[in-house]
Amino acid sequence: MRLYRTGNSGEPVRDIQDRLFALGYSCRPDLAGRFEEATARAVAEFQEARGLSADGIVGPQTWNALVAAGYRLGDRTIYYRVPMMRGDDVAEVQRRLNSLGFDAGKVDGIFGPETMDALMDFQRNRNMEEDGIVGTAVVTEFELIERATRKPGRETVRERQWLQTLAGTLAGRRVLLDPFARDQDESASAWGAAMAASQALTETAANPLLSRSADTAPSDRTRATRANRLGVDLVVAFAETHGDDPGVYFFASEHSASEAGRTIADAVASALGLSPKGRAIPILRETRMPAIVVSTELSEKVGRTAVDGLVTVFASDFAAQP
Repeated sequence: MRLYRTGNSGEPVRDIQDRLFALGYSCRPDLAGRFEEATARAVAEFQEARGLSADGIVGPQTWNALVAAGYRLGDRTIYYRVPMMRGDDVAEVQRRLNSLGFDAGKVDGIFGPETMDALMDFQRNRNMEEDGIVGTAVVTEFELIERATRKPGRETVRERQWLQTLAGTLAGRRVLLDPFARDQDESASAWGAAMAASQALTETAANPLLSRSADTAPSDRTRATRANRLGVDLVVAFAETHGDDPGVYFFASEHSASEAGRTIADAVASALGLSPKGRAIPILRETRMPAIVVSTELSEKVGRTAVDGLVTVFASDFAAQP
């Protein structure tokens, strides 16, 4: 899709404004269909809340987030398909399943196989038809058993267990290094940082892998799929800021946040002199394992220092924590 920003006008802009208004973001006093300062501010506020780069421009990621945010549980029938269904209603299904002890994985708003399996386990447990479909019956059942006090979801428990099993060393850990490649300059600098990190990981007896080759630029979603297919322990990505704030990003959205990702981001950010920041970009949202993105002016030194931060995490005493 095209980018929509200050100065644009027309029905697509009106649609964007209507979606923002429905979510509680006012574009006034901008006229309907005119993308001016107030609309840009509303877009930036929405992006900030959703863990996106708050640039006030509606591109593919922001548009997809606007569409997803418009769905509420019960608005439509949800089921597994390809391409997978996405939306806030899916995230609510995942949150409820996790809180009830049915492991739907990360609350990412994507109805994938893991969420379908958790839903069918829930249906089996409740003596319902095991069709893997979230329709009126499942929504009603959720409402009947929802508790006023929400317990930590299964995804939170799983990440805490992951932290507690840190063995005091990176040795043997499979770490996917993910150099971003949104343009040629970033491709080169991110590759250099990833290569330096790979060497440093090898020196710790870890097993580094790469999400792409030097001369390719697969999408975030393709690289996330590769990480899931390989079943790595951890993803460390390198990206230039591209107008966003420098920092070490971990997965966080309006619905959930990765506790393990936050812990790793804290340590790596400390080593690099950066701040940890929650984001919901695809490489963080769509990977099943803990993942971070180092977003700064990249260099080989950044790659090596990021590994120093990882060493600090794995040398900590998480395993001794209750």
